[in-house]
Amino acid sequence: MSRAFLQATAIAAVLAVVPIGTQAMAAVDSSTYREIALFMDVFNRVKAEYVDKVDDKTLVKGAIDGMLAALDPHSGYETGLDYDNLRIQTTGSYGGLGLTVTAEDSAVKVIAPQEDTPGWRAGVKAGDYITHIDGKSIFGDTLDEAIAKMRGRPGTKISLTILRPGRPEPIQVSMVRETIVQKPVKWSVKDGVGIININSFSEHTGDAVNAAIVGINRQLGHAPTGYVVDLRDNGGGLRDEAVAVADNFLSSGVIVSQRGRDRADVETFYAESYFKGDPSRGLPVIVLTNAGTASASEIVAGALQDHHRALVMGERSFGKGSVQTVIDMGSNAALRLTTSRYFTPSDRSVQEGGIEPDVQVPEISDPDYKRRPVFREDDLRRHLINEAKADNAAVEDDSKPDPRFSATPEQLKAKGIDDFQLYYALNAIKRLGPVAQVASKK
Repeated sequence: MSRAFLQATAIAAVLAVVPIGTQAMAAVDSSTYREIALFMDVFNRVKAEYVDKVDDKTLVKGAIDGMLAALDPHSGYETGLDYDNLRIQTTGSYGGLGLTVTAEDSAVKVIAPQEDTPGWRAGVKAGDYITHIDGKSIFGDTLDEAIAKMRGRPGTKISLTILRPGRPEPIQVSMVRETIVQKPVKWSVKDGVGIININSFSEHTGDAVNAAIVGINRQLGHAPTGYVVDLRDNGGGLRDEAVAVADNFLSSGVIVSQRGRDRADVETFYAESYFKGDPSRGLPVIVLTNAGTASASEIVAGALQDHHRALVMGERSFGKGSVQTVIDMGSNAALRLTTSRYFTPSDRSVQEGGIEPDVQVPEISDPDYKRRPVFREDDLRRHLINEAKADNAAVEDDSKPDPRFSATPEQLKAKGIDDFQLYYALNAIKRLGPVAQVASKK
């Protein structure tokens, strides 16, 4: 059987799934035939001549991965461990360390540790590179292989060797795996202020924030002075849950809109609290952000900022302004495809630029603050371009040190301050509280 016949048969099989219609047939033009023929030629040569025998499944999976990797860093074809990760992000739990990682130049890089997990308690930070697991190098391992080694039965011990930019020597950390359960919201009360820490946007996060507001009121026996919504190192999650979270602090108006390739493909999401009341009662709100605040977190921060409902405080956010649609492909596989960009109520795209805080507050209580590299969307290869980035984000100017932020970590610790950004936000809420109370009586 000739190679030309094989190519023609494969092309016919590919085109058989294309719906018959004018637009579909127009899209499958002569150049499409040529490109598919080229792909099949390479496919057949690899099958016939590669030094080791390879199966069709491996080659097709590699081709799909390569196709999606050529688009943007957030599209992907999820199978095996990646598919499990996608499921865990929304509903599941697993035995492991609570670290979100990515592959970068054949190395494993930490995006963010989940709060109150073994990795977080061991001091692993965003931007760290994991080089060894239990003393064995993982250089050359796939990301799946490295993650599989870090996961395991709860109660088992594991050690990591970490390279941290700015530190000359590797860091050794040991920990015990735990069952990592998605607990998207934690809340507490300090000095009459409600602190709502949102770690992820998984199922029921909006309801959990509502429950946190109710719990804070019950613990105090009255309304708090205000709320600090902590979105630091929150890498995002479900868009609908971001809308639900913002709705807890808004009584009306647009929360977010998303736009696809077609200009007419626009979907807008509105606050619905007008019909059920504003659970936060219009009290002062400060939203804490940093470079790890991404995606769904930026939807919340952008909505509350644009409606002048909250002060955004901290550092510029990650800058992921795209929406991924998850398409079930069967056989424990899913296609995660970037299908639209989202925009804040004032029509801002946060892609690349992120959410610029109203008040810049560095985390000076972190000893590695000045040495720690900042990792954002615009550092990723093939990230989507935002042509209006220059208009959306202010330039961060570190040339003039602010005397308010001159204390050292040791000086802060002596005063009992372990989290300077939270400390600063709490003091700001205390000042805003009486102003809000006076305004509400007018």
